[in-house]
Amino acid sequence: MYDIFAHSELGAILFFTIFSIIAANKSSKLIYQSTEKQLYRRTRKLQFWTVSLTLLAGIIAAADIAVAATAHPLFWLDRLFIHAPLAVIPVALIWFSAFPRLRRLMRRTNKQTGEQPDTARRRQASEPAFIMPYRIAALCSVALFYFTFVPPIPFVWTEITIPSTILLFLACMLWMLQSRRNQMATEAPLIYRPWRRRLKLTAVLLAAFALSSVPFLTAMETSRLPESLSMMAGKTDYGKVAGAQASTAHSGNHNHAVSTAASPSSGDGSAVPVTELTGPRTGEPDRQFTITAQHMTLKLSSGKEIEAWTYNGQIPGEELRMKEGELVEVTLINKDIEDGVTLHWHGLDVPNAEDGVAGATQNAVMPGETYTYRFIAEQVGTFWYHSHQHSKEAVRKGLFGSLIVEPAEPQALPLEDITVITHNWEGAGMAIGANDTLQRRTIAPGTAVKLRLINTDDWVRQRYELTGTPFKVTAIDGTDLNGPTALENQSLDLLTGGRYDISFIMPDHPVMLRVGRDDKLGILMSPDGSGEVPEFPAATTFDPTHYGTPAETPFDADSAFDREFTMVLDNRFAFYNGSFAAYDTINGAVFPNTPMFVVKEGELVKTTIVNRSAVEHPMHLHGHHMLVLSRNGERVTGSPWWSDTLDVAPGEVYEVAFLADNPGVWMDHCHNLVHAAAGMTMHLMYEGVTSPFEIGTDTRNHPE
Repeated sequence: MYDIFAHSELGAILFFTIFSIIAANKSSKLIYQSTEKQLYRRTRKLQFWTVSLTLLAGIIAAADIAVAATAHPLFWLDRLFIHAPLAVIPVALIWFSAFPRLRRLMRRTNKQTGEQPDTARRRQASEPAFIMPYRIAALCSVALFYFTFVPPIPFVWTEITIPSTILLFLACMLWMLQSRRNQMATEAPLIYRPWRRRLKLTAVLLAAFALSSVPFLTAMETSRLPESLSMMAGKTDYGKVAGAQASTAHSGNHNHAVSTAASPSSGDGSAVPVTELTGPRTGEPDRQFTITAQHMTLKLSSGKEIEAWTYNGQIPGEELRMKEGELVEVTLINKDIEDGVTLHWHGLDVPNAEDGVAGATQNAVMPGETYTYRFIAEQVGTFWYHSHQHSKEAVRKGLFGSLIVEPAEPQALPLEDITVITHNWEGAGMAIGANDTLQRRTIAPGTAVKLRLINTDDWVRQRYELTGTPFKVTAIDGTDLNGPTALENQSLDLLTGGRYDISFIMPDHPVMLRVGRDDKLGILMSPDGSGEVPEFPAATTFDPTHYGTPAETPFDADSAFDREFTMVLDNRFAFYNGSFAAYDTINGAVFPNTPMFVVKEGELVKTTIVNRSAVEHPMHLHGHHMLVLSRNGERVTGSPWWSDTLDVAPGEVYEVAFLADNPGVWMDHCHNLVHAAAGMTMHLMYEGVTSPFEIGTDTRNHPE
């Protein structure tokens, strides 16, 4: 419903702006009419614009009230206390001040003669109390338009002071000018000279442009990313802190990796750099991988060729499989990726130094260089890895692969384990890995089948549908669900970075996993590898809020939280790196002006995520899994739902929580990488931890 109300309000605001400017222009021209007949007709037409403005103001106010009645306050504070008054107050002025005078003027000119309006009619047609409400409506509509696209969210009254002062100043100036015109009209008829009005309007616009260009150019220059910038230089946000610090009160196993090398402060109280928050530096690794980043020209299954950036010369990069508890060592070699590369283990909560974010936890690995990561695989589940250097371009071109952590003990039953990693290859379209055609698999009836769904594609809500047998969603973002139940006719939708594991027992007839809405892309499984693609019935979208069986968690919605934050996702016109556009923002800003949430190790942290924007945002917190407490005010009552890439749709409010048990400086960003590249990124910082690395135009590091 929020979408309907928000879009209704936006459409009404756009028309209100246009109509109010037209009405102001037409009302100001009444004094120039040469006959009573013309004056009557122009006055009568002004009734249409009055009624139109009233209806539009009513739509704006009704939409704002509806949002206030159904949504979180952060959705409606600015709408109810800024938008609605800017629409309703000038319309009320029109009805109480202008409209009675309009009716009297119509009665006086009702004869519609060809005579020139007399002094009384000229005076009435230019009276400030008659004309100014329409002009005030035009001024308010411009302010309304401004606050719609530059919302003062988080809501702070001081942010509306300057625009409101300018609005009042302009209204006073226009009132003085209209009073002067009214006096002149009393003395003699005014002659309409279009060229003079256009000249005056041009002069006013040029003056306004000149005055506004100074702050505009200043803001443009100050928004440019610096030559070098420390990750520690951001604006800190300590959130709402509880009265007492509980560093050891919240313990328990909930799949979080803790640094094996250092705590966030040394014994003498000095800061600890992220370079010390490593995985084990010694010991023979249980599993070793070497990954080489290089340019390659490769073919998809259809024969289409693509120019790709690859790990180990294939797309996606080779699947990295390991077992729970193993010490893993991965050596990254950059052969010829000019912009540099890293390896980030998406969803695997490794120690901070192993996280693979250029400029935060390491320097980008440039051509000819190598870098070694070491960590213990403490979580069982489905993950993926990708470069976190120029992420938008790197992932789009192919620098990614799947990462699977298997249980330490092997499965008791035979298992067909299939990774379904989807990507939209530039110039070639959607594919499952390198397969852009229908795949066929032979699977014996009675076999347990696990499908690991991973969406890597930038800003695509990927749809997966399974038909031919009931199935269960067994894991979300690498964490198993408790007591999953059988599903049918349900689609599984994932945004960038999200993962679902699903399982079923293979029947004696074909089963089809479809990617998207086209039967041409997917996996057809059957006992003999043949069979026709089955029909797909209408499906509803899977919602994990009440799915599965409740289970004990280390904390829940009733816990006492040590620190609470609010994260507001929105759209607004702003400057980013010298460019003016509509950007996706976090708490009203784009990087590097976004906040850094600061926590202490051991704290239980709650974050309320509010999406006021017009698009969805998969918010990805590095180094931690968030327990989803509620969605749109509705508690999660099914299986505990842990997420590292949370799909926050427009109008949604999530409450999530995590234990601050993995010290470091962690990225927290939208995984629609086009948004992250345009500044929709921030950091979670532990007190006592520093980063020696820098980003900026003169550095090698560009993490996005």
